[in-house]
Amino acid sequence: MTAPVVTFFNNKGGVGKTSLVYHLAHMYAEKGRRVVAIDLDPQANLTAAFLEEERLEQLWPATGTRRTVYGSILPLLRGIGDISSAPLEEIGDRLALVPGDLALSNFEDELSQQWPDCLDGKERAFRVISAFSRLIGSAVQQHQADIALVDVGPNLGAINRAALVASESVVIPLAPDLFSVQGLRNLGPRLRSWRAEWNERLPKNPDPDLDLPAGTMRPVGYVLLQHGVRLGTPTKAYQRWMARIPAVYAVDVLAQPAPSSADVADDPRCLAQLKHYRSLMPMAQEAHKPVFALRPADGAFGGHQQAARRAYDDFAALAQRIADRVAEPEPEPVASA
Repeated sequence: MTAPVVTFFNNKGGVGKTSLVYHLAHMYAEKGRRVVAIDLDPQANLTAAFLEEERLEQLWPATGTRRTVYGSILPLLRGIGDISSAPLEEIGDRLALVPGDLALSNFEDELSQQWPDCLDGKERAFRVISAFSRLIGSAVQQHQADIALVDVGPNLGAINRAALVASESVVIPLAPDLFSVQGLRNLGPRLRSWRAEWNERLPKNPDPDLDLPAGTMRPVGYVLLQHGVRLGTPTKAYQRWMARIPAVYAVDVLAQPAPSSADVADDPRCLAQLKHYRSLMPMAQEAHKPVFALRPADGAFGGHQQAARRAYDDFAALAQRIADRVAEPEPEPVASA
C-alpha cells in the first residue's frame, strides 16, 4: 500500500474514538489530502455517522449483494473465492468510505481459526488473515488516497488483531478515567504480542505473490478526549487520572522508562487534548457534518459558531501532528534496565 494506514484503537469503549476518526477524515480532506476511512467495527458506527439511514438500508439488504466490508470478504469466508475489490462510498471530492457492516462479526471465528494455521504454512490462513490489509490496499488504490484511517471496535478479539496486522500506525484515544488507564495496561502488551506473533508467521507464507502486510502496528501517540474543564483547567477528578497516563503509556504501551513529568501537557506522546463538544455534537449528527463545519444554517449561532471555529483549529492541529508522527521513522527500542 502506498498510503499510511492509521488505526484508532482502544479496548475501552465510549471514549469518542469513532467521532475522532470521522472528524479527522473530514479534516484531512479539508486540508487537501485524499483520505479513505475504513469501518472495521462490527457495530458500524462510523458508517452510520457518514451515511443517511436510507443509504444504510440499501447497503445492508436482507438478501442480495452487500456493498460493504463484509460483502467484500464473503467469498473468502464461504470458501468460493478471494476478497472482491473494496466498495467505496464517495463522501466528498477527496473523502471516501469503505462501509462497515453488522454482519462482519461473522468473520470473527474464521479469523480465530486461521491464525494458528499460519504457523503451518497454509495458504488459505494467510489469505484470511490478510483480507483486511488487502481490502484497505484496494480502497487506497481506487481512491488514490494519501492516508487511510481505520476504525475498530473496543475489544481485543480476532477482528481487531487482523485490523492491527494491516496497520502501520496506531493512535490510542483515551478518556482520563480508571478504565482507560487499566485498558492501556492490557492494550500495550497485546500490541507487542500480536506484532511478534505476526513476524513469526510471515516467513511461513507459501505464496510469494500474496501481498502481506508488515504488521508494524506502531503506537504513535494518544489523544485525550472528553476531559472536564472548569475555569480553564481540568477538574480534580480528571487530573488524578491524567497524571497517571504518561507513565502508563510509556511503560505498558512502549515498554520504555516512565517519563520524569506526569503532566500530559509535557508529554510528547500526547497528540492532543480535546474537550467535550456537548452542545455541538447533536447538531453535527443531525446535519451529518463534523462540528467544525457547522454554520448558522445548521443552527450554530454566537457561542456555538465560536466553538465550531475552535474545533476547526483543534482538529487541524491534531491531523497535522498525526501525519508528522506517522511519517517519522520508527525509533530504536530502548533497552529495559
